Amino acid sequence: MDHLHTFAEKPGQESEGNDYLQQLIISFALGATAFITFCFLRPRWIGLYAARKQQKDAAAQLPELPDTFFGWIPVLWRITDEEVLGAAGLDAFVFLSFFRMAIKFLAITLFFALVVITPIHAHFTNNIGLPPYNTTETIVPNRFTFADSESLLTRSKLQEMVNEMGMPSNDYMWMYVVFVYLFTGIAVYLLLNETKKIIQVRQDYLGSQSTITDRTIRLSGIPPNLRSEEKLKEFIETLEIGEVESVTLCRDWRELDNLMDDRASSLRQLEEAWTVHLGKRRIERNLESLPALQPPPPEPTVRDDDDDEEALLLGSAAQNGRTTAPYARARPMVTIRSGWFSLRGRKIDAIHYFEEKVRKLDEKIIDARKKDYKPTSLAFVTMGSTASCQMAIQAILDPLPLQLTANLAPAPTDVVWPNTYLSRNSRMMRAWLITAVIVVLTLFWSLLEIPLAGLLSLESIRKVFPGLANALEGTSITKSLVQSSLPTLVWSLLNLAVPYLYDWLSNQQGMISQADVELSVISKNFFFTFFNLFLVFTVFGTASRFLKFVDDDIQDLANPGRSRRIDYLIQKALELAQSLESLSRFYVDLIILQGIGLFPFRLLEFGSVAMYPVQLIGSKTPRDYAELVQPPIFMYGLYLPQTILIFIVCIVYSVLKASWLVLLFGLIYFMIGHFTYKYQLLYAMDHSQHSTGKAWPMIGIRVILGLIVFQIAMTGYLLLQGAFVRSVLVLLLLIATIWFSYFFRHTYEPFMRFIALRSISRDGHPAVNVVGETEENQGQFRYRLETRNGQTVDEARETGLRYINPSLIMPLEDAWIAKKRAGSAPNGRADESASDNNSRGGDENV
Repeated sequence: MDHLHTFAEKPGQESEGNDYLQQLIISFALGATAFITFCFLRPRWIGLYAARKQQKDAAAQLPELPDTFFGWIPVLWRITDEEVLGAAGLDAFVFLSFFRMAIKFLAITLFFALVVITPIHAHFTNNIGLPPYNTTETIVPNRFTFADSESLLTRSKLQEMVNEMGMPSNDYMWMYVVFVYLFTGIAVYLLLNETKKIIQVRQDYLGSQSTITDRTIRLSGIPPNLRSEEKLKEFIETLEIGEVESVTLCRDWRELDNLMDDRASSLRQLEEAWTVHLGKRRIERNLESLPALQPPPPEPTVRDDDDDEEALLLGSAAQNGRTTAPYARARPMVTIRSGWFSLRGRKIDAIHYFEEKVRKLDEKIIDARKKDYKPTSLAFVTMGSTASCQMAIQAILDPLPLQLTANLAPAPTDVVWPNTYLSRNSRMMRAWLITAVIVVLTLFWSLLEIPLAGLLSLESIRKVFPGLANALEGTSITKSLVQSSLPTLVWSLLNLAVPYLYDWLSNQQGMISQADVELSVISKNFFFTFFNLFLVFTVFGTASRFLKFVDDDIQDLANPGRSRRIDYLIQKALELAQSLESLSRFYVDLIILQGIGLFPFRLLEFGSVAMYPVQLIGSKTPRDYAELVQPPIFMYGLYLPQTILIFIVCIVYSVLKASWLVLLFGLIYFMIGHFTYKYQLLYAMDHSQHSTGKAWPMIGIRVILGLIVFQIAMTGYLLLQGAFVRSVLVLLLLIATIWFSYFFRHTYEPFMRFIALRSISRDGHPAVNVVGETEENQGQFRYRLETRNGQTVDEARETGLRYINPSLIMPLEDAWIAKKRAGSAPNGRADESASDNNSRGGDENV
């Protein structure tokens, strides 16, 4: 047992005191560089950093941000919650509400950590979570001796063993009980308070409008005898819940959708063929969009003031007369394969081939739109009022399970129409298959995290790479980089890349709407971050130390004496409890990197800026360039899970020795995050999904999960310290928190799915005393949410929409060509002249 040492500073150990400082300097350097770059580029690239403000009517009411270097910061800070709700909708409001709640919680707990918890730790343990201390060693003194077998089975003797180990009196551990109860109470209070506020806002917001989404139900499980629009309308109206305005019965449009997909692909190929033939290339010089990294024009430039169609297609570049005229060049060719295994091939004119292909597809699509397709068991029923819709979805329509089930419909633009004709069994099989894939991936990620967790322990590195461990011992800066900065960087990169995989998996699951897909992405990515990047990583990070002692004391474990084996396991359990605190350094480093170092890169939209040259090089046609300047999409499923995990980490470490460090940098993380996401949601990025704030119940349940993990950790910590009475008290709180999770789900979650009938405005009159407010206040609330057109953001984007498969009504547009509109001429060939604007018989505008 000679390897066990007392808790004391050793030579070379003082270098660990620079770990936090080094991580802070690196993160600050990264973050400051990105932030200053953003401040410099923001007024110059308004096409990127103010894309939503320029293109969305809902954002037009927002204040204009000054072009000065830092002058935009106070303007953004003063934007109120009502302005956020009116400009960005409920989803953005709910997302930012979580940040506000986290900031309040962390500010309160940080105060107690600085005033009470840290001084107590400093007095009784002489440890406040700052180095110097050796995270690879235990604190068990070498004078420990084993007791007899009976003594180890009694509480008093175990306490004697703890005292004999030289550990301080555990009377101060009542502090843990007090603050576990206090912090749990604060978290529950803030959660309920924010939940009630969101419910009030949601009920007022949705109750004051009447969009087609608010009035439409998604009816699934329709029996064969009711699969017609007339029968469904008659059935719903006989229930006497309201008048039916329209019914859209989903049908098996697979053939039509496939034809439309083939046409879209062929149309792009036709556009590329014309672009190659004309030698036409857009020359972007719009510095308000993105950097001037455009390639030089491939041909001499000429002035063409008469090309109005090109001006429409190419925007400012064409309007300024900046075009390129090609030299004469051969028309592109395409190889058509035929015969066995496509061994024979012949080259034909690519433009003629794709024009003819598009023409034939147009004929097939026109015929396909006239066909009568097999109805499915899903329909969208639009009621005459929001109240009728809410009564339908809150009621049981049929006595048989899984038949005629009514749910609120997604927005028309949110429907994934190819999934509407999937059978229920097909969707279930996809869901189970995706679940199985995630289980396999979970095991795979867990194996990848073993070497990452091993980087936290110098002894673990020594077992695999002894030379590297010796080199790290001799260089304090390199050792700090490998053990502090490298694991957090790898963790951050893994957390950045894997969510995109889970997003793809969610899209393959067969869900009806993109909003459901996004909620599924939030759930899957949180499972990945919480289980793989928190629980598994924490266990491996601790087990690497535990296995070190098992290897060294294998002879003790092999001893036939039962008492010696039990004593050894209890001793290691004590060491295990203490070693949990050593991971606080990793999580502090992680929060510093994520908050101070990486959040400014999200503000900079580094991914969009970095990928722009690549996308520009790959862009050929006007359609490619039009897609290139679209606003980036804000994806809650990629950003929210990690934020919840950081909050859970702060809760778990809120009463341990490093609590003030975790809470301090956690508070900084959420303050910077709130500011960053507020700017992106209001000014820079678009969010087309329409989930009406349904992510909040998921946030609430996961916050409660964090409290449960916090209480489990503290129960085990106190139990292993011999504080049995105190651990039992925390265990009682754990039971109460589990009960509260059920209470929260069943009491508050329905208000996030439905609109109370009392909250709905009828015939232009505000609802009566909705959530305790007067009619005058309700009218003022509605006025604050209206855009300049007198509509809410949901009403503005749903005006004129209806539930119908776009493949049935989408115009069969022509190809986007810089000099002409190429298409299928009557004879199947388009005029070869680059100046001819009459392909398909006219000078039409795109």
